[in-house]
Amino acid sequence: MKKLLILFLALTLLLSAAPPCSLPVLGFDSPEELHAFFQWAPDRPTVLSAHRGGPYPGYPENCIESFENILSHVPATLETDVRMTRDSVLVLMHDRSLERTSTGKGMVAEKSFKEIKDLYLKDNSGTRTPYRIPSLEEALIWVKGKSILNLDIKSGVPFEKVVDLIHETGTEASVIIIVYNIADGTHVNRLDPGLMLSLTIRNDEELQRAKDSDIPLRRVTAFTGTRLQNRIFYRKLHNEKIFVNCGTLGNLDRKAMARGRSFV
Repeated sequence: MKKLLILFLALTLLLSAAPPCSLPVLGFDSPEELHAFFQWAPDRPTVLSAHRGGPYPGYPENCIESFENILSHVPATLETDVRMTRDSVLVLMHDRSLERTSTGKGMVAEKSFKEIKDLYLKDNSGTRTPYRIPSLEEALIWVKGKSILNLDIKSGVPFEKVVDLIHETGTEASVIIIVYNIADGTHVNRLDPGLMLSLTIRNDEELQRAKDSDIPLRRVTAFTGTRLQNRIFYRKLHNEKIFVNCGTLGNLDRKAMARGRSFV
């Protein structure tokens, strides 16, 4: 690992051993192309992923308009959160409750999708915007050929419903499913053995668990946390041809800002 690029728009960094370089639009025609791109090799480019879609003043988190804003500035994948309404519609929302990010009140799981769609989103400063809460279906249809959605599926949302919707929209080449443990990774793998996964692998023990599982490592990116691991551990992941992603939120961003530069 030579350089670590940090973009101060609350972005997650997908690391490679190569320094950052220009990227094409991150749209793929097949899951096989997606797998091949995210299999580590010395010439792999560094890829930025916008956390919660890259919120910015006037652009709320987890919003298609915010996705479009980020992509107008930099090629990126888009990390986003999935919750479920009372009537089992999947929507993009990080919090369990509506107050912080929208004009609504109460819990997402207690509202119907019609009630959700009547609300307006607020940006991170609490300012109301003209934008609405999108359904996951809307986001999946939008993302085809444009980017990759990194789906952080929140507690209580069945993986089955998410995978079914991916199949219905034909977006297997446009998503990476975030899983935090081997059990969830194995479950998603059994639902669709062709889907790309982001799996938490922060140490040798978690790497060995991944190797011992039935999850093909060629379809895994390793989330190594929000602190840099030692170079030897990254080398072990790269020896398995695993692409690494590291969250720059907070800790790494603050270190870079303290140095007054965007590289550490």
